[in-house]
Amino acid sequence: MRAVRRTRLAAATAALAATCVLATAGTASGKDPGGSQFDVEGNNDKNNGQTLESRIVFTGSTGGGGRESSGGFTPAGDWTPPACWYEPKWTPAEFAEEFRKNWDIPHASGVGEAYRLSQDHYINGEPYEDFNKEKTGKGIWWESVRDEDRAEAGDPAAFACDARTFWVDNGEAPEVENAVTPEILAQLAYARIKVPDTSVTLAPGDATKVNLPTWAWLDNAEFDEVSVTASLDVGGVNIQATTTATPVALKLEPGTPDAETYPASGECTINADGSIGEPYAKGKADHTPPCGIKYLRSSGNGAFDLRATVTWEVAWTGSGGAGGDLPDGTFGNDQEVVVQEIQSINR
Repeated sequence: MRAVRRTRLAAATAALAATCVLATAGTASGKDPGGSQFDVEGNNDKNNGQTLESRIVFTGSTGGGGRESSGGFTPAGDWTPPACWYEPKWTPAEFAEEFRKNWDIPHASGVGEAYRLSQDHYINGEPYEDFNKEKTGKGIWWESVRDEDRAEAGDPAAFACDARTFWVDNGEAPEVENAVTPEILAQLAYARIKVPDTSVTLAPGDATKVNLPTWAWLDNAEFDEVSVTASLDVGGVNIQATTTATPVALKLEPGTPDAETYPASGECTINADGSIGEPYAKGKADHTPPCGIKYLRSSGNGAFDLRATVTWEVAWTGSGGAGGDLPDGTFGNDQEVVVQEIQSINR
C-alpha cells in the first residue's frame, strides 16, 4: 500500500483548490474530490446538484418506528462520537469520473494551476498514475466524510480529517486516524440512537399535595433496550457493528429545592424485571416509595418542572467478534407537576 501522507505538493494543491472554489462560487464546483465535502445521513442528499453521501447504512432504533422517540441521547461524559472519518468510496473509474465532474470549470488563473497539480497527483504519477486504473479490482479509493450537523455547528473535529483522497489495496488497513473499522461504525451508530421519551408515571397523577410522597415509575413493557446497526459493504470492505443501549437508572430532579427525593440521591435503579420504581397500589399511602418525590411547598398557580433523566449503559458487537463498552448515554425531559396545599376545615 502506498503510504498515506500529505506532501508539500498535496498541501499546495489543496490550498489552490480552496482558492478556486472561492473564486468560482455560484458558478461551478472547483473542489478537488479529495476533501471533506461529503455529508452523512444514511441516504443521498443533494447540495447544489452534487450528490453528498456516505456509504454507511444505519438500521434499527434511529427513529420513525411508531414509538415516540428523541434524538437527545448524549454521552454522560466528555466523550463524543467521531465528527469525521474515512471510508472506501471510489473504484478507479468512478474516481476518474468524479474528478472530471469536479474540474469541469473554466481554467482561469489559479484554477488552472490547481487543476494541473491535481492532475500530477492523481494522473501523472506524482504519486498516482491514471487514477490507479491498472489496479482495478485490487483496491479502492478512500474519502473523508464529516458529520455536517457538527460542521455547521462549528465543531473543529468535523474538519480534522483533511487527508486527500487516497488509495488502499485490498486487505490493507489505511494508515490514518479514524479510518472506518467495526469500532468506528459502533461509535457512529451511537450518535444515531433514538431512545423513548422519558415520561414517568406519577401517583397522584393530576396533582399532588404538599408533604405527600409522590410515587414515580417506568414500566418495563414501555422501556426496553434499543440498538442501531451500522453496515458498510464497499469495494471488498464488508463490516458492521451493532450498538445497544440498555436503561439502568432514572434520576429525578424535582424542579425546586423545596423537595425531597426517594431515594435521597434521586437515583432510582432498575429492577430485575427491567422496570424502574414501583407502581402505587391502594394501601400504600403510608409507605415510602422506592422511587419518588415529596414536595415541601405548593407550586402556586403554576407547576414545577420535574426532570426525569435515564442513564443508558452502552455496548457494541461487530465483525470478527469485536466488541466492548462505550460511554453511558443519558436522555431526559421535563414534565409539569402541580403541587397543591392540603385544604383543612376548622370547626
